Amino acid sequence: MPDPIRRWRLVLGVSILVIIVVLIVGVALGAGLTATPGPTQTRPPGPTPTSQANPAATSVTSPSTSPSQPSVPPTGAPATGGSTQGAAAILVGAGDIADCASSGDEATAALLDTIPGTVFTLGDNVYENGTAAEFTNCYGPSWGRKPIKSRTKPVAGNHDYNASGATGYYGYYGAAAGDPAKGYYAYDLGAWRIYVLNSNCGSIGGCGTGSAQERWLRDDLAANPRACAIGMWHHPRFSSGEHGSSSATQALYQALYDANAELVLVGHDHEYERFGPQTATGVTDDARGLIQIVVGTGGRSLRQFGAIRPNSLVRNADTWGVIRFSLSAGSWSFNFMPVAGKTFTDTASGTCH
Repeated sequence: MPDPIRRWRLVLGVSILVIIVVLIVGVALGAGLTATPGPTQTRPPGPTPTSQANPAATSVTSPSTSPSQPSVPPTGAPATGGSTQGAAAILVGAGDIADCASSGDEATAALLDTIPGTVFTLGDNVYENGTAAEFTNCYGPSWGRKPIKSRTKPVAGNHDYNASGATGYYGYYGAAAGDPAKGYYAYDLGAWRIYVLNSNCGSIGGCGTGSAQERWLRDDLAANPRACAIGMWHHPRFSSGEHGSSSATQALYQALYDANAELVLVGHDHEYERFGPQTATGVTDDARGLIQIVVGTGGRSLRQFGAIRPNSLVRNADTWGVIRFSLSAGSWSFNFMPVAGKTFTDTASGTCH
């Protein structure tokens, strides 16, 4: 046989042998891996997401007789307070708050922990007498915790003035409470002007027409024109609650009405009550009337209603909670947020005059 053919057969035979060996080794290795697997590394499981009930998720619509403000719940995530263009400013709070014998203020403070923005009070911040010790021991552990107190704009109530000159109140809040001789002040929140007024009229020289406070209010409204404004104080101009309506603040209400303000927030009566738009004398006025809301639900105690006043639209006397406003340029919306375990809420929205 010629040498080239011999060499070709030799090469072919070697190649076939090599292929057979490779196949045998491969099968053996595959079988070994299947029979004796090594340790498998797995990613530790992450935390299982949990859902937290939103106390404002259940909504109670306003009566169909509501004159001009439809009950529309605020949409979107809360924005922080401030003047960032395009962002809504958040204002949240209540009145009649802390008592060492009540757990209500701890429950409402837990709501504030979840809501950014500016916190307001509506007076009677601590019971019984507004002393420095009561502020420290009873208000301090709830609404007085630093993340809340550092963003609080307070209103003075009659119990705060049980301490002579409301020294406990002014000493506790410091500059945030304004001039201790007055107790009224104003600040800007986004596009809005917020007026904190003092309805402890006998302690500051009066609240009526021509009083120092009423003149200051009218002057500030003129010097700081805003499309949207809120007034807040302690004693309600209108109320169906135990204390009822007070004419002492009628001149302050009138000044805000004359300037086309939007809302008045008050406390003193320990329940929730929203009135339709009305004048300072209680006449329905859908075009220019102020909407007054009593929010005496901060945690001290709750009381029942008496005779229901005209224009009273929404009432509740068994739920602690806070009211949260979303204030945009030219419009507003709010929802009342109940403490854990309660379901009452109230929502509304509107445009500025």
